[in-house]
This record gives sequence, structure tokens and C-alpha cells, in this order.
Amino acid sequence: MAQNTAPPAPESSARSSWASGGTVFAGVLMMVSGVVGVLNGIAGIAKDDVYTRIGTYVYAFNLTTWGWIHLIIGVLVAVTGWGILKGFDVARGFGIGLAALYLIENFMFLPYAPVWSVVSIALAVFVMWALATADHSHATL
Repeated sequence: MAQNTAPPAPESSARSSWASGGTVFAGVLMMVSGVVGVLNGIAGIAKDDVYTRIGTYVYAFNLTTWGWIHLIIGVLVAVTGWGILKGFDVARGFGIGLAALYLIENFMFLPYAPVWSVVSIALAVFVMWALATADHSHATL
């Protein structure tokens, strides 16, 4: 019985390489976004006048509370990004969940920092896509 030893189709290989590179980029984005989240959190905790207060808003928290939320999620996102870059499989699943949480957090934070929140939401969508679609059999640094 002859085995089919033909190399993978170029389109499949190119897609896999692109998605694998997307995973590395997602890990870096998570680390950077996590550090920025930590810095935003520290700024919110240190002074309540860093962010502009919004009138009545459904998700209105004290800005110090928002600072703690940013700080905690930022640390988790940065550590998970590091785990993704190291190639830990558990970090991929945790990264998808954290990216979803990060997306929700930034949606709720839209009135306080609208431009950054929209950018962060787009980055979270990319991270979820990259982690969910890449072939991780050999994607480690």
C-alpha cells in the first residue's frame, strides 16, 4: 500500500505559518496590553482625577475600583501572554478566556477612555482568533 507523502498544499502551509506567527504576535500583544493595563490601574488607584468622570452610566464604578480591575486583569493578561510565548498549552485556553474578559472590561470602560477601549477591543478579538486557530504543534519560542 503506497503512502501519500506529498508535502502540504502551499495554501495550507501559508495559512498555518501566518496563524502561528499570529500566535506569537498575540502573546506579545497580551504582554504589552497587560503592562498597559497595570499602568492604567496604578494611575486609577493613585489619583481619582486621572480619568474624566462620566455622568450617569450603567457600569459606573468608583475610579479607584476601575483602577483595581485594570491592575488585576492586566497582571493576568501579561502573565498569560508570557505563557503563550513560552508555548504552554494551558496558556492558550486561559488566554482566550482572558481576552474575552479583557474585551468585556474595555466595553464597560468605553465612556472613560473611548479610543483606547475600542483599540483594546479590536486587539482582544485578534488575540482570541489567533489563539483559537493556530496550529500549536510547534509554536514555541
